Amino acid sequence: MYGGLGCLGTPIVRTDAAAIWATGRTWWQVPPIAEVELRGKLKPGVTGKDVIVTLCGHFNKDEVLNHAVEFVGDGVAALSIDDRLAIANMTTEWGALAGVFPIDNVTIQWLKNRIAFIEKRGLAGVPSDVDGNGVHPRMNSQRLSFLEGDIPAADGDAFYAKELTLDLDTVTPHASGPDHVKVMTPVSEMNGVKINKAYLVSCVNSRVSDLAQAAEVVKGKKVAEGVEFDIAAASSEVQSESESRGDWQTLLDSGAIELPPGCGPCIGLGRGLLEDGEVGISATHRNFKGRLGSKRAEAYLASPAVVAASAIAGHLAMPFEMATAKISASIKTADRPKAADGAVTILEGFPAKIDGDILFCHLDNLNTDGIYPGKYTYIDDFTPEQQAEVVMENYDPEFGKIAKEGDIVVGGFSFGTGSSREQAATALKYRGIRLVLAGSFSETYKRNALNNGFLAIEAPQLVNDLKEKFGTDKLTVATGWKATIDFSKAELTINDKTYSLSPVGAAAQELVIAGGLENWVKNNLG
Repeated sequence: MYGGLGCLGTPIVRTDAAAIWATGRTWWQVPPIAEVELRGKLKPGVTGKDVIVTLCGHFNKDEVLNHAVEFVGDGVAALSIDDRLAIANMTTEWGALAGVFPIDNVTIQWLKNRIAFIEKRGLAGVPSDVDGNGVHPRMNSQRLSFLEGDIPAADGDAFYAKELTLDLDTVTPHASGPDHVKVMTPVSEMNGVKINKAYLVSCVNSRVSDLAQAAEVVKGKKVAEGVEFDIAAASSEVQSESESRGDWQTLLDSGAIELPPGCGPCIGLGRGLLEDGEVGISATHRNFKGRLGSKRAEAYLASPAVVAASAIAGHLAMPFEMATAKISASIKTADRPKAADGAVTILEGFPAKIDGDILFCHLDNLNTDGIYPGKYTYIDDFTPEQQAEVVMENYDPEFGKIAKEGDIVVGGFSFGTGSSREQAATALKYRGIRLVLAGSFSETYKRNALNNGFLAIEAPQLVNDLKEKFGTDKLTVATGWKATIDFSKAELTINDKTYSLSPVGAAAQELVIAGGLENWVKNNLG
């Protein structure tokens, strides 16, 4: 996977943090990759924010949960860097771990312009300047020359777990919400939604081009009576350029209220927050309930142009005439290719194969309270045996009577959502469950499991097959199916059917052999 305009991170909890402090090392599992092909070209006035709002609202069933999203296609070349930044920034709200774009001529030219600007302006006077020996330590011609000589690209045989397409010419302005990004409505159909506040703020959509677009919409007009229109540039540098272009003054002349550059209402701080019963439209990336103020308010997300037009109209409004088009998009899920024989090296002490009976717990989004009740979390002297007794108590009181030592639990999709309590993994381990398979996991749950020497492996096709065979009437089903997992081949076999799994690498095997991260740290500290 090549680098791009996104960031890649993983949640860590207290055990992880302690291990990093002690050893300076941590582990990372490469996420599945989803390819998103952008085809064609956006219509005039439609922006990158409209694209990501469309992706979040159209593919709204966790299709890219915990994936790294790689944007490709002929439509990428026509997207500005600001458009790409807006799309990549909001992939987290879509459920992905990262959103990346290819390095192309548009990227190279943007870097050249940025380097020329820095060279003219001079260094900013921050501590990291010393690392550059008189030039910017990251944005400089030498680094750019190196990049141009070796532009990274995806491998020709790269495997994509999901392949999505979106025809850009079918994207029109939509609004997300209220209160989450997975529902969208064409703005042209929302004229009856009155607003109290409009926000042109945040890292995702308050750059020079965003402010210019909003200024064009409000020029010569006034903010509607009873509406507060708050604006804040993404940085002081952005505000300075917007001022020099005249866009900032145009916004102020319309009645917009200036806020300091950077974060504010987007994270629920400062003036102008939504109050009980109010409705807001924002160009930010998150509209979770209570995010922009009161949890008894409603928040929508849209492009800067829609925010500006709505501030003028007093209700959600289109900034220009445009018919809503039927969104043309598709998705295809690929089966993981079979690992070559001997491709996975098995460390001494790690089993090459395991067997177990399948115990099916079908529920999607089974949270950690369902797996391990919160009322036991802070009982310091709660023993492993006691954890084993109460596991799945909130999900299914019958689980303890059905589960037996050596079983393999198969959950639904998004297994282990919710809090970061590690007991949701250890309680199953102490119950004698060999490992958990699921359609997908909360990344925090998966990390907690492995940090406690307990495997959590994704097997989405198996989950679908089990749902088709056993339905979803019973919370816990002793299927009678016996599974064999061959870790050396990364394969799961049930009833003569074989499923390909993600290989369990050396780092994960070490943690299982050691019995968890705490023991691994002790072993490595001597």
